[in-house]
Amino acid sequence: MKDKLQAIKDEALAQIEKAVDLDRLNDVRVSFLGKKGQLTSVLKSMKEVAPEERPAFGQLVNEARAQIERVLEETKEKLERQALEHRLKEEVIDVTLPAKKNNVGHRHPNTIAREEVERIFIGMGYEVVEGPEVEYDLYNFEKLNIPANHPAKDEQDTFYVTKDIVLRTQTSPVQARIMEQGKLPIRVIAPGRVFRSDEVDATHSPSFHQIEGLVVDKNITFADLKGTLEQFAKELFGENTKTKFRPHHFPFTEPSAEMDVSCFKCGGKGCRFCKGEGWIEILGCGMVHPHVFEMCGIDPEVYTGFAFGVGLERIALLKYEIDDMRLLYENDARFLKQF
Repeated sequence: MKDKLQAIKDEALAQIEKAVDLDRLNDVRVSFLGKKGQLTSVLKSMKEVAPEERPAFGQLVNEARAQIERVLEETKEKLERQALEHRLKEEVIDVTLPAKKNNVGHRHPNTIAREEVERIFIGMGYEVVEGPEVEYDLYNFEKLNIPANHPAKDEQDTFYVTKDIVLRTQTSPVQARIMEQGKLPIRVIAPGRVFRSDEVDATHSPSFHQIEGLVVDKNITFADLKGTLEQFAKELFGENTKTKFRPHHFPFTEPSAEMDVSCFKCGGKGCRFCKGEGWIEILGCGMVHPHVFEMCGIDPEVYTGFAFGVGLERIALLKYEIDDMRLLYENDARFLKQF
């Protein structure tokens, strides 16, 4: 047994000396000192040694184990130093090289414009609400006073999922859903993405964004609408901005109007930006149609209200003087980083 113990110790020391890295050194440790290691197996065979010789033999085994562990630890420290020296040599940093620029992202022009509009209306006491982009025909058309035979429901103008489900063409369905809840008075804006079957060009896209507003209360008049939108225009485009309302037609409002703002580039004198007219069309608006109130469960004899809708991209294009809507969606960092 003593000869076997000496052979195991010599073999262990020889393999430790041959180890070239920490992984190999750990394999040697497991092979000789692990639960199934060679030195451990010698300890398990102590029963074969005569009882009077066991103390002396046990001491020899412990001395051999201590020597192997000591050499293992010394070799481990040596290999770790060598590995560190190798890393320091390979990973040397040239401090004379120029630093890498840290590219930090920022908000998209649409996001900047939306948050500014939300800030303005929240300051007026409005709540920001949202609704589904895949909408029932009932909310997208019927409850907004657009009957089945209305041209707006033509498949060439609208993306239909099924006969009764469409990709919403406006955020007005959110207004219908809010009115149905019957929690009056109402003062909300509804920003969101909408879809229409438009050809892509400088001013059109099949997917774009709208922000619509709705106010419902007792004794709301067109004067409230005009005052609200005039204040909105001044906050958005500047204190000297003037507004002008032109008669228009929307199925869900009566009377209806288009609102123009004075050109904030030339002050209304006429320039390239406003095409020489001095005015820029900005949004559509009107008093909520009584029939819309009835379909949403609100008594038009008691309550009145107004609604308006503005294209988010239109605001971004105007504020940042962008002449092509497609630039907002092409993800060209050279363009987007300007904002």
